[in-house]
Amino acid sequence: MGRWSSGRGPLYVLLAGRLRRLIDDGELPPGVLLPPDRALAGALAVGRTTVVAAYELLRSEGRITRRQGSGTRVAGAPSASGVEDAPVDPIFLDSLEARDDDVLLAICAAPGDPPPQVAEAYARIVPELAQISGDIGYYPYGHLVLRQAIAARYVDRGVPTSPDQILVTNGGQQALSLLAHALLSPGDQVLVEAPTYPGALEALREEAAVLRGLPVGLEGFEAAVRERRPALAYVIPTHHNPTGAVLPSLARQRLARLAAATDVPLVEDEVPADLGFPGSPRPRPLAACSDAVISIGSLSKSVWGGLRIGWIRAAAPLITRLARVRAVHDLGGNVPAQLAAAHLVANLDALDLATELKARHDHLRALLAEHLPTWEVPTIRGGQCLWVRLPHGDGNSFAQTALRHGLAILPGSGLDVTGSSDAYVRLHFRARPEQLTEAVTRLTTAWHAYHPPANRVTPRPAIAI
Repeated sequence: MGRWSSGRGPLYVLLAGRLRRLIDDGELPPGVLLPPDRALAGALAVGRTTVVAAYELLRSEGRITRRQGSGTRVAGAPSASGVEDAPVDPIFLDSLEARDDDVLLAICAAPGDPPPQVAEAYARIVPELAQISGDIGYYPYGHLVLRQAIAARYVDRGVPTSPDQILVTNGGQQALSLLAHALLSPGDQVLVEAPTYPGALEALREEAAVLRGLPVGLEGFEAAVRERRPALAYVIPTHHNPTGAVLPSLARQRLARLAAATDVPLVEDEVPADLGFPGSPRPRPLAACSDAVISIGSLSKSVWGGLRIGWIRAAAPLITRLARVRAVHDLGGNVPAQLAAAHLVANLDALDLATELKARHDHLRALLAEHLPTWEVPTIRGGQCLWVRLPHGDGNSFAQTALRHGLAILPGSGLDVTGSSDAYVRLHFRARPEQLTEAVTRLTTAWHAYHPPANRVTPRPAIAI
């Protein structure tokens, strides 16, 4: 192999990025033994410290394990100690596709039943489709009708917005990926909450960013900016995923203004913002406080994931830049879906999500209190999941036990770049009541059979949405 060129970013970040892609693409499958530090350094004609730093970055992400006597291996295979690591599946296909076995999937927090308004919206657009003429249907920015509907919703919430400030995407995940690709270079530092939405962590890591965790709400933002000089910050201020926290009004204003003053692009994830319980006040978006805020939204959690409609709200020049990036990979989204989504966005508040969400939340919380009373289950005002602290053990090893009892859950370590959430698991309440009841039955059986390992391992688990 030839001598490496530094290109963009520190050399160790580029090396980690190359190895990360090989692991994620399956070219380096679980269990493969990687070259020793000195051997790889010699093959690449780089210093040993570069290889060590790259390996440590991948180890912190859970993609590899490094143990004295057994070398450096891709995570996911039985180790020398006999403890089995959790499988690495960054694309989270297993948690999105239906399974043939009897395993209940409690990982993907999205509504499983599209509301009747989805079918009604599609029925309404049939005459519109019949009248289309002379239109090739490519809209890299998104269909104007939907962009107008999204802009109008921001205006109604106190955020002056024009359609040229909106880019329609194929879901919120594509919105995150586009922003990460456009705004980050390898080695750039990004401030994220710890814990946070794991799909965002994957999108940022895909660009070889270095992630720095702060408490929920990005507490300590100002000091971190001075110390780290980040290229980007990411926050979920309303019904935070996974804790359900809501950032207070004054804290919102201060965070938005600090981002503007320090010239740090602040990405506000508003995907869970429509998931408040009855009577819960809905705070104004961070974008109402500063033009420096970039907002992303989606219908995946409020309507149905299969609709694949998301968006970015930002300054018009950035929207133009993002549309150019998007057009390289995707000339535009599904036009019928966008026309139907325009009707749904305009009537989103009439869907009455709050009552059903609260009922399912209360059902799950009551079952946990009855059957697993030693678990710490917080009180929340909205959202889609519970951030549960286990009384002993760790989320990774318990998730393996739960899987053996027919339930797939999300361990907390995969949501926290600081490594401080090993004792947590995330449980969502978007399933039907009978499914939640069965899930708690399996959780209880698994908990009674659970024995924490003597030698804990904390690989990065499969991510979920």
